[in-house]
Amino acid sequence: QVQLVESGGGLVQAGGSLRLSCTTSGSTSGINISGWYRQAPGKQRELVASITSGGTTNYADSVKGRFTISRDNAENTVYLQMNSLKPEDTARYYCNFQKLAPWDRGTYWGQGTQVTVSV
Repeated sequence: QVQLVESGGGLVQAGGSLRLSCTTSGSTSGINISGWYRQAPGKQRELVASITSGGTTNYADSVKGRFTISRDNAENTVYLQMNSLKPEDTARYYCNFQKLAPWDRGTYWGQGTQVTVSV
């Protein structure tokens, strides 16, 4: 099992910045991918950014150039640095951890953290 604890959400004005953190614990070794997803009211959950255990990153087009995902393997923590925030970034942000080894697969979610961007 893997446990995820998120922090760092809050209220910020448009143009501001926030950094989200997601700390994992439990059985986290092996090939994996960590990601941040978001879900706004009335909308489907969508991928914001992801990073593999090897460091390869992927971003939604809507956040490219503004958000940066990174990971600190020693601290088992994944970060999402969000700059130049827009009101349309308002959503609940969820941390996701996927174990990809064929003999040890699993998908885990955090409880989410709210990000609200005011005009």
